[in-house]
Amino acid sequence: MSTGLIALLDDVAAIAKVAAASIDDIAAHAGKAGAKAAGVVIDDAAVTPRYVVGFDASRELPIIGRIAVGSLRNKILVLLPAALALSAFAPWAITPLLVLGGIYLCFEGTEKVAEWLFPHAAHDEAPAAAASAQHLEDTRVAGAIKTDFILSAEIMAITLASVPDAGIWTQAVVLALVGVVITFLVYGVVAIIVKADDAGVALARRDNGAAQAIGRLLVRGMPVLLKVLSIVGTAAMIWVGGGIILHGLEAFGLGALPHLVHDIAAMAGDGFAAWVVNAAFAGMAGLVIGALAIPLMTRLVLPMMGKGH
Repeated sequence: MSTGLIALLDDVAAIAKVAAASIDDIAAHAGKAGAKAAGVVIDDAAVTPRYVVGFDASRELPIIGRIAVGSLRNKILVLLPAALALSAFAPWAITPLLVLGGIYLCFEGTEKVAEWLFPHAAHDEAPAAAASAQHLEDTRVAGAIKTDFILSAEIMAITLASVPDAGIWTQAVVLALVGVVITFLVYGVVAIIVKADDAGVALARRDNGAAQAIGRLLVRGMPVLLKVLSIVGTAAMIWVGGGIILHGLEAFGLGALPHLVHDIAAMAGDGFAAWVVNAAFAGMAGLVIGALAIPLMTRLVLPMMGKGH
């Protein structure tokens, strides 16, 4: 009896060691994937605040919450099983789908730039006199979730590419872990950013002089920061989309332009300088592609889908 119990305990210990090793392996994979996706995470965090600009302060957190829930739904219910299925049955389709998503990001961002440059030709998202606040919020949230889908798809693709040889269950757990952590990270940061002005008001009402000064600085600075983030978010959509397309060209055997960009970035040095060069070229490519995509999307694709823009 005691021998059997010892053998059982040995088996349990062995299983525990395997489980611990698996957990460590998953954590390592998730950390590696998260680091590779850091650029997209930053872009996602920069894009989102623009969707709450212009709303009453009481609606900012609920709007962010709705977008976060939609983002989790994108990642866990749609993109995770889709990524696993594509990896198993049609790995060749991942890059073309990402490129299509990149084109859509370029279109979204470039259309916004066109609205800034040519306001008379801009498409009003919701005329102030006609649309209800709820309709405007629903439209803005739907647009944010739609954009998040593309960014989330790139995050999940980067994550999947980080664990190409892992088993399907390891891939699934890593994808889920990265998706959940990144979603909470991005929208937690966004919530802090958009509510910082409220914190500033609270600090400004204190008796402490230093707290009042910080509070007034936050109150005055946050509208400017939100406007800057709105611009950065639009730029991020364009350079992320352009970057996806440039990487896709390499996968399609059309590497002349991506290699040229890489060589120029290498001449600029390492680290931040190289990133700036890559982002600049990706942005220029994104603007060109987005400009070409605007008539196609607005006059053909979106009407065929039964959607206005």
